[in-house]
Amino acid sequence: MLKNKVALVTGSTSGIGLAIAESLAQAGCHIMLNGFGEPSEVESLREGLSARYGVNVFHCPADVSQASEVSMMVKTAEELLGGVDILVNNAGIQHVAPVESFPAERWDSIIAVNLSSVFHGIQNVLPGMKSRGWGRIINVASIHGQVASPYKSAYVAAKHGVIGLTKTVALETAKSGITCNAICPGYVLTPLVENQIADTAKARGLSEQQVMDEVLLGAQPTGRFTDVEDLGAMAVFLCGSASRNITGSVQVMDGGYTAQ
Repeated sequence: MLKNKVALVTGSTSGIGLAIAESLAQAGCHIMLNGFGEPSEVESLREGLSARYGVNVFHCPADVSQASEVSMMVKTAEELLGGVDILVNNAGIQHVAPVESFPAERWDSIIAVNLSSVFHGIQNVLPGMKSRGWGRIINVASIHGQVASPYKSAYVAAKHGVIGLTKTVALETAKSGITCNAICPGYVLTPLVENQIADTAKARGLSEQQVMDEVLLGAQPTGRFTDVEDLGAMAVFLCGSASRNITGSVQVMDGGYTAQ
């Protein structure tokens, strides 16, 4: 079903985004990568995906915090690949600090990347999806879209917003052949989380190992991180025929974190 579909995945030069892009490529999708990185490393990723799965893969370095660049990225994907059938809004940044000392510029940048970019991406792909009568929108939210943690005010606010936006888009597109769902991972050992460990240790006066054991894995009853490959498999499922009546949903993959 996904063979020759076109997937645009933001923040896909590493971590969760790259795993989702690879899973979709394996399922037969042509891929537009997005994200920052050393040009030679990004080119190696692009060539590797294309060679392994026999699909077309391009990269757009758009800064998704800028609405105009999101629009440009979607237009580029349409020009190079023929339209965006699948949009995965994955790009995200983080900063950890108490509310009273949370830098205003960090708040603005996190809201721009983690929430506003999701809106701009959806707004730009919907006309094409509606014209084709088929589309899949997947927003990578977080368990912090459902529950809060100290010192993450901007991130928690943005991810709650992503879930609300997901539900609204699902209702607006319910009869259009388009689905819109959110995936909410628990802790996944990605570069973003690795950086967060050091920041959280500083904010809470703990060692990094204590953060790992007590703050991160201590909150997940399974005692293990969610694997990026599992998130990729979930994304493929949400794009497939078996999930055509799943829309507006929040797919939690958190090792039991939010069951407590």
